[in-house]
Parts: sequence; structure tokens; C-alpha cells
Amino acid sequence: MTKQWKKMMLAIVLVFVVGVLGACSDSSSSDDVEEDDDPSSEGGSGVAMEDYSVGDTFKATEPVTFSTLFNDHPNYPLKEDWLFFEKLEEMTNVTLDITSVPMSDYTDKRSLLISSGDAPYIIPKTYSGEETQFVSSGAILPISDYVDMMPHYQQKVEEWEIEPFLEGLRQRDGKYYVLPGIHENVWPDYSLAVRTDILDELGLEEPTTWEEVEEMLLAMKKEYPDKYPFSDRFKFDSTLNVAATGFGTRAGWGLGNMLEYQEDSDEFIFAPATEEYRSMVEYFNGLIEQGLLDPESVTQEDDPAIEKFTSGDSFVINTNGQTLTQYRATMNETLGKDDYSIKKIVVPGGPAGQLMNGSKLENGIMFSAKAAEDPNFEAMLQFIDWLLYSDEGLEFAKWGVEGETYTKEDVDRQLAEDITFRGMNEGADNHLQIDYGFSQGNWSYGGPTELLHSMFSEEEIEFQNAMHETKELVLPDPPIRYDETQLEQASLLSTPLKDTVEQNTLKFIVGDRDMSEWDAYIQELEGKNMQGYVDLANEVYQNNK
Repeated sequence: MTKQWKKMMLAIVLVFVVGVLGACSDSSSSDDVEEDDDPSSEGGSGVAMEDYSVGDTFKATEPVTFSTLFNDHPNYPLKEDWLFFEKLEEMTNVTLDITSVPMSDYTDKRSLLISSGDAPYIIPKTYSGEETQFVSSGAILPISDYVDMMPHYQQKVEEWEIEPFLEGLRQRDGKYYVLPGIHENVWPDYSLAVRTDILDELGLEEPTTWEEVEEMLLAMKKEYPDKYPFSDRFKFDSTLNVAATGFGTRAGWGLGNMLEYQEDSDEFIFAPATEEYRSMVEYFNGLIEQGLLDPESVTQEDDPAIEKFTSGDSFVINTNGQTLTQYRATMNETLGKDDYSIKKIVVPGGPAGQLMNGSKLENGIMFSAKAAEDPNFEAMLQFIDWLLYSDEGLEFAKWGVEGETYTKEDVDRQLAEDITFRGMNEGADNHLQIDYGFSQGNWSYGGPTELLHSMFSEEEIEFQNAMHETKELVLPDPPIRYDETQLEQASLLSTPLKDTVEQNTLKFIVGDRDMSEWDAYIQELEGKNMQGYVDLANEVYQNNK
């Protein structure tokens, strides 16, 4: 055999060996990139489905692992053997590599991981505004650049008219960096729980305005002079939030940046310095002065407020659908199941009218910038698109596995008899969140109204329908797109202003500061450069419309 022939044979063998080794390597790991892979800035197709579209169930062409942060809730702590993970892997070929962080430390730990470059690819449970600090560094992905790979998301954005709500997510570059959970309709949740048996006793109708609420409380006080009819929870922030809309302002949980857009002048004003804000504060101060509202409402923890209501020492308290169920469970024991009745009333209207504030967006997901360089990036987006935005994925994340955790006939769903959740099958041995991992906050939010209502009682559905039928929706304000320097400046200006607003709002309400000092309060805000804060916001808004 000639030397030349030997060299040719050796070359053929080497090519064969390299080909076999390449075929045996695992190309489906999201962490391993082969040398001859050449992912573009958008990543490669990898294990993505070739013709993935609306109505398809996503399944990676090969098993793949995606890294994710996980907000670990103390009420339903993470279990690696949850049916959620087992079925998710079976259905989609996706395994989640989880970095679990306790809910109490989640915000700080998330910031640390992103800043150090060690964040997992998928970063759930992110609320609007929390992403802004990471935008300028390039550490997170402008996800709006990639939604063309997410057909279910695009479909729902168009059909549910989500675009006006997305505007508030966009940064100065016109892009958004949080992929939000989305609802088909605005979902109001908080209002007042009222003892309707007391209303019947006094011959009263359910109040529909805050004036009528005052009349109701006066009648209750007259009949029960030793009680505060209204003793509130949530440090009064929830009630201020729901009341503020009807008064034409914003307060409590909804205070936000304290700025309110005026369409007629196309500018922002400082809401807590307006006559509308004063009118709201004066109203609740009047309730305190008449002994109708417990002064401890603005300081007490939730437990004392709940105890007063469930024991019969008060008749009105703030609530949402879930806490209403909890009140009833306690009152069945303290008062007797047949000796009381309570209802979450439609949020009362105010001087500004019967208005409803709200959004179709939920918290959502950030993506680490390095995710776009992964060869399986497209598959990752298809996976998230299916889980968070397809009807099938949304139902799976919420209810679980048909035939195992629930049954379904047409659109009527029933939990399995041995599983309990939100008042369904009370006393059952297993819990849908705790034992199975469904309906938990990292992956289950948003969706069609029908699916949202599927876990609601008839009473809650009646409340939702009444809110939408009787209220006019107030759309979100246009965004103020600060750059990093402007955002820091706005934060420095807003912090002392917000402290002054929050402290004095409560002082005025409980009477620690007389309403005659309102003008002095405005001067204090001016002394903390309220006008400079408003001018900065309007300058940025006008320059970046």
C-alpha cells in the first residue's frame, strides 16, 4: 500500500469518527453551544417547532432544559415533584432548571443576579417599572423585538385590544422589556364587604355612592352607638385606592408616581395637591369625626381588623373575592352560619362619576439578554407563548390535568373531589397549589374572562359583571419615558414628596392635622420642589411622545 493511499484512508477514517462523535453529542441542552453552531443575535431555531402557530401545542423536537428564577411563596412552597412540572415536561419536552428564591427576598436577589450576569434565562414575577433599572446596562432583553415568534401572544394582543396598555411598558427606545400577563378584560377585585343582614335589619339598600355609604354608616351607628361600623384593613390603602377613582384622583395603593394626566391640557399634574384629592381626604375625615370609621384603620394590622369584623364588632371592611371567603369561614364559627350575611358591594361612585380604574396587564417575565444567544432561544419563546398565552396552556397552568385534577363538560370545570382550592371542596385532603403546583403565581396569570370566571363563585361573577355594566373604564395615563439620569433625578425628587403626601394624608383623615391646614400642606410640598418634579415629568413626556 503506497504512502499516499495510507494517507487517504486515514483521512476517511478521521472524517467518519468525527461524524459519529458529532451525531452522538447532545445538541438539545440550552447551555451547550457547539463550535460550528452560529446563532444569530436572535438565537438559533435549535429544538423549536418548525411550523408552530395559533392552536398548536408546543413540544420541543428534543428534550431541552431552560433556566428560570422562581418566586417561592410561603403559602405554597416549591416542591420539585409537583404534578405541574411532571406534566409540563411530558407535554412540552421542557425541563425547568429552577433557581428558587423566597418571596421575601425575591426583589433583592433578582437584582443581584441580573447585575452580576448570573440571572437565569427566564425571570418571572416582574411588575411594570421594576425592569427600568436594568435597561441601560443591556442585561435584559427588549422582548418586544421578538414577539413575532409568539403567535398566541400576538393573537390575544390584537383580539383583546391590549396595545393601549402596552404603551405604559415601553421605555424611551420604544421597546418593552417585560412580557406581561394579559387579561381579556379589566379585572376589578377590591371593594367593601358589608353586613347585608344589618342592611336588612335597618331597611337599607346597598349603597352605590360614597354619599350613600356615609348614610348607611350613620344608620348603623345610630342603631349600634358603641361600635365603629367601619374598621378597615390593609392600612386603609386599598380603600383609598378604590375610592380615589370616583373622586377623580389617585391614592393609597394606586398613588404610584403621584402624577395624573390631564387630557385637555396634555400635561401631568401633582394629584395629591388637587381639590379632588382634598375632597376625598375631607370625606374620610368626616367619617372619623362622626365616629363612623375606626381611627385605627390607618395603622392596625390586618388581623385585628378581621377579628373586629368577623366577631360582629364592625360591619364594613375592605375585601377581595378570596378574603370574602375567608371572612365567611371564620364567621360561620364566631356568629353562626345562619346568623349573618355579607356581600362584596360594587365599588361606590364619587363626585367624578361611576368610574373604574384598572389594566388588562398582569406582572410578567423578563428575559436575560444572554438568552437570545442560545441556540434554543426560539423554542424558549414558543414554550412561554404556549404556557402563558394559548388557551390550552392557560387552562393547564390554572386547573391542572383534565381527568386528574379536574373534570370538564363544555366550559363547566369541577375540581377532583379530593382537591380543594378557593373554597371549592373545603376539607379535601389535597390542595391545588400546595400539593400540585397549579394556579401559582410564577406561571398562572391572565387569560380569557371565561377562564378567569371558571374559579369564581356565582356571587363573584355577579360582582364582575355589575362593575363592567355600571362603570366607565378610565384608561391608563400615557407613559413618561425617563432615561437613566432623568429617572434617578425623578426618584430623588419624588421620595420626600411621597413621604409628605402619605404621612399627611393619614394625619388629615384621622384628625391629627386639621383640614384648615391644607394650604400649609401644599406649601410644604412646594418647598420640597413639587413643581420641579412636575416640570421634569412634563418635559420628558413632551420630548418623548
